[in-house]
Amino acid sequence: MKFRLVPSVGAVLVSFAAVWATAASAEITVYNAQHESLTKAWIAAFTKETGIKVNLRQGSDLELGNTILQEGRASPADVFLTENSPAMAMVDGAGLLAPIDAATLALVPDNYRAANGKWVGIAARSTVFVYNKSKLPAANLPKSMLDLADAAWKGRWAGSPSGADFQAIVGALLELKGEAATVAWLKGMKTNAAIYRGNGAVLRAVNAGEIEGGVIYHYYYFQDQARTGEASNNTALHFFKNQDPGAFVSVSGGGVLASSKSPVEAQAFVKWVTGKGGQDMLRTGDAMEYAVGNGAESHAKLPALSGLDAPRLDPAALNSKKVTELMTQAGLL
Repeated sequence: MKFRLVPSVGAVLVSFAAVWATAASAEITVYNAQHESLTKAWIAAFTKETGIKVNLRQGSDLELGNTILQEGRASPADVFLTENSPAMAMVDGAGLLAPIDAATLALVPDNYRAANGKWVGIAARSTVFVYNKSKLPAANLPKSMLDLADAAWKGRWAGSPSGADFQAIVGALLELKGEAATVAWLKGMKTNAAIYRGNGAVLRAVNAGEIEGGVIYHYYYFQDQARTGEASNNTALHFFKNQDPGAFVSVSGGGVLASSKSPVEAQAFVKWVTGKGGQDMLRTGDAMEYAVGNGAESHAKLPALSGLDAPRLDPAALNSKKVTELMTQAGLL
């Protein structure tokens, strides 16, 4: 007769305790291009729940993306979070991301994550046209973002081409309409648009009546409205819809570095952010970005994400290198 050794209850408890102690003593480093306040809130809640310490390095999309490229597999980063997808796609294109766990991918619809499974959406923001209500009647709003390249819009709208936000919008235009149409639109922008530094500056200029309208992301308006409204009370938002390039929804991404020394903990962090805990913070907090998790609700002040009629594309397909080349050739960078 053969006997099978069964561990005692005490032994099992000791084993679980050892695993938990290992997890609780682990640390990960997050390179963060998302809003610092939002990510700090995510980190605090994640650490409280898991005991895993998170070190934060803050920067912009392209700054941190290029840093990871330079560091290569020697990077101390375990997780990379972005505001927009092109920087994440750039890092992925260099072969520096590990596959995201299948259970995490299942938390987010496929149109808000990379088709190859190397990174996943954590939040989203919609392209909008903000306009001054007293200078531009709603009946005269552009029907498409492409209309802004027409001579009729010369000197009447603004943008912030130097930022990763705007470059992601141009990336969507390139993917949706092709290079010739993108070059033509950028040429029209160079001729027609007033150039500001930052979406917040565009919003303030439109609110002050310096310019009739501008292309920004939605949350700048909603964040200001949730505070004092002093930079937005004279404005309203126009959502292009109709799967227009101007209805593009940019996906903020989360990825795990293939070189991570703590891959289990890094994967756990990305899963937590895309799960109920992280997505609920978008509903209850002041970031005013869209939640992207399956069944997750966004802030009540935001128009429903499902009703924006955004164009559908693989966010990993946005080509930041080509975009910057075209924008430089157009004299916008």
